[in-house]
Amino acid sequence: DSVTVEVLDHLEHLALVDFRDAEGVERLREAVRFAERLREVNTEGIEPMDSVLEDRCLYLREDDVTEGNCTAELLKNAGEKVEEYFVAPPGNIPLPKLEERDTFLKGS
Repeated sequence: DSVTVEVLDHLEHLALVDFRDAEGVERLREAVRFAERLREVNTEGIEPMDSVLEDRCLYLREDDVTEGNCTAELLKNAGEKVEEYFVAPPGNIPLPKLEERDTFLKGS
């Protein structure tokens, strides 16, 4: 099992995601299993792609501003803001202590 307490700790601090519940840990394990299967794909002689749509011509749309001066209205949607900016993620997500994660991993 490659999902250890140290792996959870590292991923939680990188992504600010809490894997404290069984569902979160199982999703992570499924993602690891999927990534392991991808390693089995033979990519010998295959050039990396710049985009999955590199065989198509991508057209840019016109960027026409139709509204404006709505900062106060938009900031009403913010869970947390500083001056006139959204804070994302809102505050520091409290992460469980290593002992809590170790106990949780053993139970899942």
